[in-house]
Amino acid sequence: MNDQGTAAEPAAAVAVPEAVAALGAQGGPARAGGRRAALAPVALVVAGGLSVQFGSAIAVLLMPKAGALGVVTLRLAAAALVLLVVCRPKLRGHSRADWGTVVAFGIAMGGMNTLFYQAADRIPLGAAVTLEVLGPLALSVFASRRLVNVVWAALALGGVLLLSGGGFDRLDPAGAAYALGAGVMWAAYIVFSARTGRRFPQADGLALAMVVAAVLSLPLGIMESGSKLLVPSTLGLGAAVALLSSVLPYTLELMALRRLPAPTFAILMSLEPAIAATAGFLILDQALSTTDALAIALVIGASMGAVRSQVRGTGKR
Repeated sequence: MNDQGTAAEPAAAVAVPEAVAALGAQGGPARAGGRRAALAPVALVVAGGLSVQFGSAIAVLLMPKAGALGVVTLRLAAAALVLLVVCRPKLRGHSRADWGTVVAFGIAMGGMNTLFYQAADRIPLGAAVTLEVLGPLALSVFASRRLVNVVWAALALGGVLLLSGGGFDRLDPAGAAYALGAGVMWAAYIVFSARTGRRFPQADGLALAMVVAAVLSLPLGIMESGSKLLVPSTLGLGAAVALLSSVLPYTLELMALRRLPAPTFAILMSLEPAIAATAGFLILDQALSTTDALAIALVIGASMGAVRSQVRGTGKR
């Protein structure tokens, strides 16, 4: 297996696609093709964000039936089952470092989900995601080696703070703390997702990490919800949440992190509050104010700047 990418490289850029590397040496169609290749992982991240936030909105509707911890258990267990069937990961031929990476990835994934749904059970979805996204933004600032990424992160941070409406002090303290904790685990998820993608072929590492996360969440979900988890309608909604919030977005993000530097990926995560606000409006009837729209514009502007920075950087390389 590929043993590169140890603990010393939390934000190292992964291999640049050959089509992008050809930029600068060729012009015309080659340059256009290189730009498309550079933007492809960005599209994967955005698609994953849309999926996970609309899945989270459905999960909020499911919480009265199964509880926050029960929803986490249903989501992770169903996602683990699907990924095991689809990927059929090999258990042999992996080093101790490989297994350590996938276990850490699973712990980060389980912790991120558990803490986030505890937050969403106490505070509005948009506020929960706004606080949570501070983790990836902090990662982008600390890990980036380019000043321009710090500028885009600062702009995105201003957007997410504006999206909060200055109301963090009025939020449930426990809910806000859970959301911030989820942000820390989200930053860890970014780091270990990138490392897992380099060590395991296809989505094998993701499938194994999902099993780790499901096993960790199972006792908590059973303690809180018990037999409620076996109600057919609850199982059906849980499977939908698993597909939208785990299987599809995590697979897309893992694919993106193979070709996208972690700092840029982290800045793109600033789109999540905007997507969450949209999902809340469409599914949970949470209206958007003018301030919310302005905040979304700032966040999208920061993300577009990060995309342009990534394309230019790969072109120079």
